[in-house]
Amino acid sequence: MPNIMSSAPFKQAPIPEPPRVITSKDLSYIKDILSWELDAFKKLHAFAQMAKDPEVKQCLDKTGRMHQQHYQKLLTHLQNDNTSMMAAIPQTQSQQQQSQMQ
Repeated sequence: MPNIMSSAPFKQAPIPEPPRVITSKDLSYIKDILSWELDAFKKLHAFAQMAKDPEVKQCLDKTGRMHQQHYQKLLTHLQNDNTSMMAAIPQTQSQQQQSQMQ
């Protein structure tokens, strides 16, 4: 019988590319992540400016650039025309009935 409380980490294969459609729930998550990434970038940039040790300054700059790149990458995912992408997805029968009622 498998142990449910196993300490072995769950490994999930990465998604090769993001979905072409962004749901409202996805958008909410992305907005939160954008906020966190921007906040991390700003704080690391400020700390790097205050750092006296060149190694610390370099590490803070490098980490700040990483968060900036994450922020920029997320923005590119939001540049899809979500309305046309949603229209291209086959609707379920209940969705078709709802749109006919409107």
